[in-house]
Amino acid sequence: MLDNRRFARPRQKLVDHLREKGIQDERVLMAIGKIPRHTLIDSGLHHKAYEDTALPIGMGQTISQPYTVARQTELLEIQKGHKVLEIGTGSSYQCMILCEMGASVYSVERHNELYHRAKKALNEHGYRAMLKAGDGTLGWSTYAPYDGIVVTAGAPVVPQDLIAQLNIGGKLVIPVGDEKKQVMLRIIRVSETEYHQEELENFKFVPLIGEKGWK
Repeated sequence: MLDNRRFARPRQKLVDHLREKGIQDERVLMAIGKIPRHTLIDSGLHHKAYEDTALPIGMGQTISQPYTVARQTELLEIQKGHKVLEIGTGSSYQCMILCEMGASVYSVERHNELYHRAKKALNEHGYRAMLKAGDGTLGWSTYAPYDGIVVTAGAPVVPQDLIAQLNIGGKLVIPVGDEKKQVMLRIIRVSETEYHQEELENFKFVPLIGEKGWK
């Protein structure tokens, strides 16, 4: 059994912590309460699996801090059936939460090893998503437009390819800044030519590498 009982209480404590920290979307909290985060990290880190902290997953990458995942997901305002593009599959934690909320998920990962590992994890946990190994800064134009795009790495600028792949009314959630600190942006496509941008909290992500990101 992938999700054994000893992690049920720590996972519920994490959900309670995120609610106290300001996450208001109960659907997001419910999804986080179901995802067995411990199965996506090395067994030596299982004792930290439900702490509100980022943890290493290899390749210089991390499984994001649960609050960060919850906040980005909340900002997308996902409805069941929404088509969502994720840039940076990583451990597949964010991807599983999006799937749990009823989104149709398309996810791009630049590391081949993480891509294959995420694909296996999603299959083992019964989640269906479309995954691709490639440069996430270019998006995934084949399946555009998207109702939501979430970027799980810090970008130096907003990649124009991602903006162009938003549906009318769609939301792009992306951290932008230097390599030490980024501000979370939410960009909403109002019409074919108009966009509304909001600047939110500061975060720290691994760098977004690619043609339209960090080199």
